[in-house]
Amino acid sequence: MATKAAQPRIKICGITDSGDAVHACESGADAIGLVFYAPSPRAVSIGQAREIAQAVGPFTTLVGLFVDAQPDEVEKVLQQVPLHVLQFHGSEDAAYCTQFQRPWIKALRIKPDTQVESAMADYAAASGILVDSYKPGVPGGTGETFDWSLLPASIRHSLVLAGGLNPDNVADAIRTVKPCAVDVSGGVESAPGKKDRGKISAFIEAVRNSSE
Repeated sequence: MATKAAQPRIKICGITDSGDAVHACESGADAIGLVFYAPSPRAVSIGQAREIAQAVGPFTTLVGLFVDAQPDEVEKVLQQVPLHVLQFHGSEDAAYCTQFQRPWIKALRIKPDTQVESAMADYAAASGILVDSYKPGVPGGTGETFDWSLLPASIRHSLVLAGGLNPDNVADAIRTVKPCAVDVSGGVESAPGKKDRGKISAFIEAVRNSSE
C-alpha cells in the first residue's frame, strides 16, 4: 500500500490584524508571518505584532520577516515580540542570519538561471529555504508564480514554497514540488495588507485536500 504523503505546513504571511491571525489559526494554519519592513503594505509595528502574538497564544509559530535590517533593529523586535523563527528576504549572508540565536529561514528569489542547490549551500545552517518569484526591486510578496521545475527533487524536503500561491493553484503546486511548507500572502488578500478570511479558509482547505 502506498504511503500517504505528509501534508505540508501552512504559513499565512503578512498578517496585520489580530482577528485575521486568530481566524487563520482556527482554520488550521501552522504559522503566522509578521512583516517588519516599512516599505511593505503588510508592515506591522511592534505594538501590532505584540497584539497579534497575544491573540494567537503560545502554540502558533510566529515568524518575523526582515529585509536587510540593521542588527539592532532585529534585536529591538526580539526584545518585545515573542518570535519563534526569523525570515530574511534581503542580501543577508549566513553569518548575519545566525547571530540572533533563533531558527531562521532564508528567502531565495528564483530566476530562470538560478542554481538553486548552489544558492542553498550558502545557507546550510538555515532551518529552511523559502523559494519565491524574482521581481526586480521587490523582496517578496510579488503575487507571481515561477517555474517550479527549476527546483531539484533532492532538495524539496527543506523547501518552503511561496510566490503567487492561492486557493486555486496551491494543490497543484504541492503535488508538483512536494515542499515541506507553503507560504501565502497576496493570494489570500482582498487588497495589499488586507486579508480575506474566506480566501484563508479556502487556501488551507486546498492544502488539506492536496494529499487525497
